[in-house]
Amino acid sequence: MANGYPCESCNNFIYDEDDEEYYCDVSMDEDDLAHFYASKYKECPYYQSDNEYLTVRKQM
Repeated sequence: MANGYPCESCNNFIYDEDDEEYYCDVSMDEDDLAHFYASKYKECPYYQSDNEYLTVRKQM
């Protein structure tokens, strides 16, 4: 997403070895998908950082 979080640093952005491409692995319903296509979200509501250090800091 241009204004939101970069997909490359999201836990939901996975690599498919069969297709040799990256995909967003979030199960969305038709309404959510329509909102994405209409750009009604400024940031991805499904973003999960793949930075393990952020998680560890919250646990301390």
